[in-house]
Amino acid sequence: MRPALDFNTLKVFVAVVERESFVGAAKLLEMPTSNVSRSISQLEEKLNIQLIERSTRHMKLTQAGHLLYTRAKPLLEALEQTEAELTLRQMQLKGPLRICIPNEVGPALLGSAIADFACLYPELEISCITNLSGFESLRDDLDLAIIATRGQMDDSDYIARHLLTIPCTIVAAPAVIQRYGTPAHIRQFEELPCITTVSALKGAPWQFINKKGGFETIKVNGHYRVNSGEMAGRAALAGVGFAILAKQACQPYISDGRLIEIEFEQAVAPLQLFAIYSDRRYLPAKTRALIDFMQQKLSDISLAK
Repeated sequence: MRPALDFNTLKVFVAVVERESFVGAAKLLEMPTSNVSRSISQLEEKLNIQLIERSTRHMKLTQAGHLLYTRAKPLLEALEQTEAELTLRQMQLKGPLRICIPNEVGPALLGSAIADFACLYPELEISCITNLSGFESLRDDLDLAIIATRGQMDDSDYIARHLLTIPCTIVAAPAVIQRYGTPAHIRQFEELPCITTVSALKGAPWQFINKKGGFETIKVNGHYRVNSGEMAGRAALAGVGFAILAKQACQPYISDGRLIEIEFEQAVAPLQLFAIYSDRRYLPAKTRALIDFMQQKLSDISLAK
């Protein structure tokens, strides 16, 4: 089987024919003349046929060279046109953009930003779903997933870009404190009634930041499990048990005494919001633009607090 002709060698050959010299082709392609000459010689050797008759005064295409030129020229033009179209498509902010955001916290934090982005770029066809599937959603032919996680994020083949840190705290209703007392150590939560998650955050144990900056996990007594921060907050207010909630969300209840904040030497690991996508190298401009836009909007929110 003959070795396949490559795109670059044919490009050199066509340039030599059209510039009628090796020197002219070298200037057009911005490469040394010796490299041009070597490419033509290697092409002739690969085909086992002479393509160009050379002399000190002139060069002339052979019949085989003329045949190769007439066949290769339109192929190269088609390939170059395709390359240009693919590059343009990669750069344009138009066409479908499929994203997934976590339900509840996603609409609250990102709903307005995504809507504003859609208004800025009306040629985009944005499809946005809300669920808790995280990494799994990228397998459903989506371009981008926004996930909320706490503690150490699992290793994966995806690229993660940090968007926002959400401080959290442990709270309980006064009735819970009266019944069980104020915990003095995080290990006590292994026995105390706690409000935890079903599948949100993968149902992970409670996580705290230790003195070394790492994460310490506690498998708490999760006798009441939910998949919603709003549900967890309502349960905490009702006196169901201790809960980890976003600090900003429960601050009004702490301020009016309906919830009591419990602090330890080890701080509660915050929630982290990440944009997840499959490959940084080929990230389309529309996806990158949306990530940048969301990050800027979330930064403005953080600075406004």
